Amino acid sequence: MFPSCSLLLGTLRGISIIVPLPSSSCTGVPRNVNMEKLQTGYLFPEIGMRESEHTQKYPHARLIRLGIGDTTEPIPDIITSAMAEHVYALSTVKGYRGYGAEQGNMELRMAIAETFYRNLGVKGNEVFVSDGAQCDISRLQQLLLGSNVSMAVQDPSFPAYIDCGVIVGRAGNFQEKTGTYDNIVYMKCGPENNFFPDLSTTSRTDIIFFCSPNNPTGYAASRQQLQQLVDFAKANGSMIIYDSAYAAYVTDDSPRSIFEIPGAKEVAIEISSFSKFAGFTGVRLGWTVVPEELLYSNGFPVMKDYNRIVCTCFNGASSVAQAGGLACLSKEGYQALTTVVDYYKGNAEILVDAFSSLGLKAYGGKNAPYVWVHFPGMSSWDVFNEILEKTHIVTIPGRGFGPGGEGYVRVSGFGHRERILEASMRLKNLYK
Repeated sequence: MFPSCSLLLGTLRGISIIVPLPSSSCTGVPRNVNMEKLQTGYLFPEIGMRESEHTQKYPHARLIRLGIGDTTEPIPDIITSAMAEHVYALSTVKGYRGYGAEQGNMELRMAIAETFYRNLGVKGNEVFVSDGAQCDISRLQQLLLGSNVSMAVQDPSFPAYIDCGVIVGRAGNFQEKTGTYDNIVYMKCGPENNFFPDLSTTSRTDIIFFCSPNNPTGYAASRQQLQQLVDFAKANGSMIIYDSAYAAYVTDDSPRSIFEIPGAKEVAIEISSFSKFAGFTGVRLGWTVVPEELLYSNGFPVMKDYNRIVCTCFNGASSVAQAGGLACLSKEGYQALTTVVDYYKGNAEILVDAFSSLGLKAYGGKNAPYVWVHFPGMSSWDVFNEILEKTHIVTIPGRGFGPGGEGYVRVSGFGHRERILEASMRLKNLYK
């Protein structure tokens, strides 16, 4: 127990950092007990802290950031021009607009349905435009679904799925030995099972978080695998929260949407984003599809509840960002973005070749911008530290994505080509 009126800032190298506060500064409001269950620091700020420490230690090193999956290539002019035109119009009486529809501009909603869900039965009114996929993950977890539902996640998986569940009170205690939370089902997804969970041994949960192409492994589930997932959800009365943020990177015949699978509209919600295919990581624009056919156990439409949440808690995505989104989905805009996506996939291919030439097993890099590299018998944080210390390259330790990520690091293909080539050379020199 920490002294009353003290502030736990976190831990550094396993040592708790506690700052005592004057008793007069404390309120009578207790802390949310669920926040206390969170592990020290969210993964990506922790990486940022270590990167900052490294920069201070080696101020003249030429750091290459292949860790956090932030895009680096400029947004095509056709898209930024549309946003600029919208901004300038806001300075005129004729062009000014205030609040828009909380669900998003209907023209954009229709364009998303037509571009990404053509012939899949998704209608414009089922598309809810947002300020990004991660925000939608939080709204679904903490507002729509609440704390009284059970959940399953892929292992490894994007850490926000678990952390949002912990914050809302869906998780039990954290077990240091296993690296897992009680009351959360971890579905192991590694090369031994082709990165898809063994559903025959998976416990039934109310909701199933599933990301394809997967972050961090880069694996895109096949049509047959997703059919198994939909059938499993139907048989168990479960709801799938499907993250398709990297769908634009799919190059084979893997589905780009869960709604390509028959019956999925009865059991699934899909989240997606403009961030990784349009470079909108800072612009902030995404969407969530909540089908009319998706019902709660009492028969009430899930879409009606989600619509109420959006109207109560959200004033709609930025009109400037939405103008850019429409330009992205024009014929010329989408073609320009395809070129950028191909550029990142080329980067990932270079990284895969580099690691493979060293005799290391590298997964991903085909249907996603991430490369998932196995270092057998090594701690993923040790590998992260070694690469950072000896090559000045930032990666992400696989352990940060769950216990199934131990022994791996995730390397991002987001970056300028010359930096990717330089990183490949440094890595080859380190592990040759």
